[in-house]
Amino acid sequence: MITTAARGVERPVLRRAQPAPEVSTIGAVAAGCLVKELETWPKPGLVSHVDSGSHDDMDAGTFRRSAAAIRPYLQRLADAGALGCGMGRLRIIGLEAERAMLAATSGVNTHRGAIFGLGLLCAAAGAKAGGLVDPGLPLGDVVARLWGDSILDGPVLLHSHGSVARRRFRAGGARIEAAKGFPSVYRIGLPALRRAAPVVPEDTEAARVEACFALIASVEDTNLLHRGGLNGLRFAHDAARRFIDAGGVCASGWRARAQSIHERFVARRLSPGGSADLLAMTLFVDAHERPSR
Repeated sequence: MITTAARGVERPVLRRAQPAPEVSTIGAVAAGCLVKELETWPKPGLVSHVDSGSHDDMDAGTFRRSAAAIRPYLQRLADAGALGCGMGRLRIIGLEAERAMLAATSGVNTHRGAIFGLGLLCAAAGAKAGGLVDPGLPLGDVVARLWGDSILDGPVLLHSHGSVARRRFRAGGARIEAAKGFPSVYRIGLPALRRAAPVVPEDTEAARVEACFALIASVEDTNLLHRGGLNGLRFAHDAARRFIDAGGVCASGWRARAQSIHERFVARRLSPGGSADLLAMTLFVDAHERPSR
């Protein structure tokens, strides 16, 4: 048995001798979701397989190299979850993943947020596959139950763009999102994805666009706050909400409207990177918790 610290209290977590066999594919699925997020367009201001959005220092190739570099670490996070490891071990693996990412991208931060959020969901999927928690629990609930307190009590990157924006604008950020079990994924991203999927069954990219716009319309994205301040965040929310309210991808001519919004984000140099991370997490959760048809 090992223990995890929760606000100074040692909490027992059962440990298995080895990861269960079904754990072995979790990292590949997660990395595949990062590629699917990349291959979604139009995404306002974000890098895709079509263009680099509001970014001059990265492109689709940068993201593909990054996803390939962190894939083994996403699998290690799943293995750690299956073994009942605490947040301390998960942080170590996450930092190793960041170093691999930066080495693959020549120092460009492509997936730091995804390593954190998607990595925790990989660990949760590992815990479920390893039989450490109720198999009926959503992955977000597993994260909150096993590591929620430790996430909030952990170290903060004081000089990261997200941390600066959180302090300046009193925004919640990724840590609170994770500690609460990823409510943006379950209440916004996943419903939007599943709402659009049966309407556009032949176009899976369209459903991903719908989920992306829904997230941008609602999430307090610290990347937007960093780049555009409160005015930039409000602009992004309003533009994305208008797209969704007009029918989203279920309305005719949606792609041209989405492209126009994308171009307006680029003109303002806005990039909702937090929403992109949440889109990848939404795809991962959907892959693991998709209702049987």
